[in-house]
Amino acid sequence: MKRKIEVGILGATGLVGQHFVNLLRDHPWFELKWLAASERSAQRKYGEAASWRLADPMPDNAAKMMVEECAPSHGPQIVFSALDSKVAGEIEAQFAAAGHLVVSNAGNYRMEPDVPLLVPEINPDHLNLAKQQKTNRRWKGSIVTNPNCSTVVLTMALAPLDSDFGLRKVLVTTMQAISGAGYPGLPSMDALGNIIPFIGGPAKDAQGNPNPLISSEEDKIEQETRKILGQLKNKAVVPAKFLISAQANRVPVLDGHTESISVELEAKPSLKDLVRCWNGFRGIPQKRKLPSAPPQPVIFLVGQDRPQPRLDVMKEGGMAVFVGRARPCAVLQFRFIAMGHNVIRGAAGAALLNAELMKSEGWLP
Repeated sequence: MKRKIEVGILGATGLVGQHFVNLLRDHPWFELKWLAASERSAQRKYGEAASWRLADPMPDNAAKMMVEECAPSHGPQIVFSALDSKVAGEIEAQFAAAGHLVVSNAGNYRMEPDVPLLVPEINPDHLNLAKQQKTNRRWKGSIVTNPNCSTVVLTMALAPLDSDFGLRKVLVTTMQAISGAGYPGLPSMDALGNIIPFIGGPAKDAQGNPNPLISSEEDKIEQETRKILGQLKNKAVVPAKFLISAQANRVPVLDGHTESISVELEAKPSLKDLVRCWNGFRGIPQKRKLPSAPPQPVIFLVGQDRPQPRLDVMKEGGMAVFVGRARPCAVLQFRFIAMGHNVIRGAAGAALLNAELMKSEGWLP
């Protein structure tokens, strides 16, 4: 590209914001020009305001930038949102109304009927919801979201199977890394040597009342998966009809969400058919060779003890999902393990790939 597109970051000082900063380092299409965070970080240089937690050093250009408040019309037209969901809803809406394109990692708008919930390899056509969004909300800009970090891993593993064989039932138990809770995250005495079988607050029923029996994380996994694998018809997404049940656990792993999955399919493939299906899966990001897209988005690992977060999470730059241990299931049909980087493929990298898809579709200048 002759001229890079200027972008900014909302919530730049947090863990996901730091990954955005790191991933935008020397990006061939986008140039980081603006950083915004809370009032306590505003009017300070990023190098002073951010407690840098990544192994890669902070980029020099970012370290020298002055952090501003999250006020619309101040930043570039394209902004990545790493805001906490407690504040993201109002701020992102203000930016979209003012004409910004908000590429959001927050969960506030994911399940709104006119907001795209994108995994570019799976449902790129859902991007068209953003056109309806502008009309419905009378916004000059729009919001495009990526899924919950655990949902990305699950949908990447399920989408090839659903496409080739059809899904009937899905059972998933997640073992989610502590980085999914942000920084500083969980107290060490809660996390070390422990498994916490509840993530997030209680989910809400159709009337908005808390349901203490279901965690919000489990509800996100179930609802988001059916939206992502659903069909866009008449300017709305018809959710996928397969049954899905999720149980979410926090485990003492730094990065990498691992999921134990069982499925029942419409067809009766062999185990070899499943492996060929995963390894052969490609989408628009691969066909167009988008900068952040891994050449092979789903990779089957042969070893009986793989995938493992410690060994596999940073392969393909953290942007691929790894599958292993495929075998028959006595209750459903097949069972297997899936694992992916929750803060890269499951957060900042997912949003960046969404923006690259929009650029390749002609949505960005």
